[in-house]
This record gives sequence, C-alpha cells and structure tokens, in this order.
Amino acid sequence: MARANPTLRQRRLGAELRRMREQAGFGGSELGRLVGMNPAQVTQMEAGKIGISVERLRTVAATCMCVNEPLIDALSEIITERERPGWWEEYRGVLSDDFVDVAEFESQARHLTAYTMAFVPGQLQTGPYASAVFAQTFPPLPRHEVDLRTAFRMQRQRPIRSGATPYAAFIHEAALRMRFSGPAVLAEQLGALIEDSRQPNISIRVVPFDIGAMPSSNENFTYAEGPTPELDAAQMDTSLGCRIFDAPAHMARFRSLLARLDSGALSDEQSRDFIGTIKKELESNE
Repeated sequence: MARANPTLRQRRLGAELRRMREQAGFGGSELGRLVGMNPAQVTQMEAGKIGISVERLRTVAATCMCVNEPLIDALSEIITERERPGWWEEYRGVLSDDFVDVAEFESQARHLTAYTMAFVPGQLQTGPYASAVFAQTFPPLPRHEVDLRTAFRMQRQRPIRSGATPYAAFIHEAALRMRFSGPAVLAEQLGALIEDSRQPNISIRVVPFDIGAMPSSNENFTYAEGPTPELDAAQMDTSLGCRIFDAPAHMARFRSLLARLDSGALSDEQSRDFIGTIKKELESNE
C-alpha cells in the first residue's frame, strides 16, 4: 500500500534509488522489467511512497551496476530504521512537518555544522532564548504553541548535549547582538555559548563584522554529514519554512560556503573571548 506522506528518510532513500537508476542510464520501465516491478511501482519506490526490502535494494543496486558498498549499506540501514520510529514522530500532526523533518534530518547526521546570521543556532539555544525567538513569530503564536515549539527544540538538542553527535557552529556577530528579549536573556544565552564551546564535541566560531560580507551571508543553514558523502544533506531556513537539499550541485555549493567560513571565522578560543566581551557589555549596561 502506498504511503500518503513519506518521511524524510523514505524520501531520501527513494531519491538515491532514482539517482542510481539514472546513472545506469535506465528508464523507469526498463528498470522495472529487469527487477520484476511494474513502472508504477518504480515511480512509487523512488518517491518513497512504497517500502522495499533490503534484498530488493541490493537487487536494484546490482542491476544498476552500483558498486558503492558503503552507500548500499547506508541505504540498507535506512530501510532497517523504518521499524524504529524516532522520538519526533510523536509530534507529527501536532507541529508542522517542517519541524519534524528538521529533527529527522539531524538524527541521520554523523556531524552537524551550522551557520546563522540572525539568531543563535537552535541546537545551542537556552530555553528562555528559544521561547523569545518563537514569541517574535509574525503573526504572533498563541502561548501554548510557543511552549510546544520550545520544548521540541530542547529535545532536539539531546544528541549534541550527550556528546553523541559532533557539532560545529559558525555564528555571525549580528546574531550575538540580536535581542529577542531583554539583555538578561541574551546575556544568559551568551554565557551558555561560552560553556558549550568548552565541550569536546562542540565547536563555536564567530564570524565578526570586521571580515566584511560573506557569500550568501543572508542564509541560515545546517550541513549534515551522512554515513557516506553521497548521503550528505543541507537544511536551510526561509521565511516560508525549511528546505532540505541533497543534489550534488547544491552540496558542492554548501561545502564551498563552509570552506569560506572556516577561513574567515575567528578560532574557537578567540570566539570564546569575543562572546565574553559582548556579554560583559550587556551586563555593564544593565
């Protein structure tokens, strides 16, 4: 039976199967004939709307002459994981699909790297700061919705807080000075960043005003390294919600942006001192 709303992982599996077929030069009908599927089943498989077994995956890979065993193993794991729903599934139908997709996107990462210009990355936000960010949404959200989104954001932080997922953040100076609430909330958030930067699995680097404009400096995005480079992905926040990218051309662009950020940002130690200076300015002006 076809799924009405495939999950992010299911859609990604389908997308990789489509790329596998296209790289082999097969049309959907031709692949279906070779593996014993009708064209409609191939279309649904590639859209993530029907499930396939690990055995079927390996048959498709062999037929498409794919010899990338790490990729095939990683795709097999996606199929196996469908039997183990993530914690975010309990929020499906309660929060928008964008929120759920971001949590699922992050759960697949072996390493996460974020760049933000307008706010502290969600993975590093304190509860009061996150609540203040959501309270600024326009049109305004009801209080219970702000609280629900804040609780969801705090739960998303667990893999990083536990040390399970390495995390790097490039934070623009503008985000460090942006006040979504009073100076006390921001000062607390800056103090939390300083403490987080001392954790062995967390890197926080500041992009100061002094280095000038960066390429695509108005974009906030998170780059997720997958179990193989082919399964890397990027998530970008927009005014209309989040978008997730996985096409090779898009990934090359994001890697280039991260390289530019790496060359221009302050070091971890310099960033700690920089954040501390802004925190002291806030506290001295209270």
